[in-house]
Amino acid sequence: MATINVKRKKLNFLERIYLPEVFRGMAITSWHFFKNIAFHLLRAIGFKHLRGAVTYQYPEEQRPMSKRTRTRHRLTQREDGSPRCVACMMCETVCPARCIYIVAKENPDPNIEKMPASFDIDLGKCVYCGFCVEACPEDAIRMDTQIVDIAAYSREGMYYTMDELLHPEKHGDKILSDPKKPK
Repeated sequence: MATINVKRKKLNFLERIYLPEVFRGMAITSWHFFKNIAFHLLRAIGFKHLRGAVTYQYPEEQRPMSKRTRTRHRLTQREDGSPRCVACMMCETVCPARCIYIVAKENPDPNIEKMPASFDIDLGKCVYCGFCVEACPEDAIRMDTQIVDIAAYSREGMYYTMDELLHPEKHGDKILSDPKKPK
């Protein structure tokens, strides 16, 4: 295996003492600081279209998200309300974090072979790679809920069951509720 010798330019005296480079870095930082202060002051007096630093005052001001953003999971349903999942285990198999747990059972409809008895996702382990969505042959699992506030006070709070995945809008308060606080 050959080695490559890289010729580096010889530093002059000012570059060797580093002080001019430190002052140059401070000048760049100061320029951005004062520019953002000016934009924030102009915005405060009425120029609402001007933005300083890209800072969103969350949760009052939500950050705009693309429709393609991978957010919290959901299971899709058939017209009769049953889950579209056929318990093929492809999403569970492809998951690199091993956070999907499926138990299959027979489907009462003779046209469909199986259905999930339970479909659970541990969002505390999930890395939001989207492999489960890509692997699903039935388009049963999606990551398009636009719910990004995924937090819980315990590990059990990050464990989502099939009912919570079928109806994410009903269980949105689960992620913010503290089990120790009275309701």
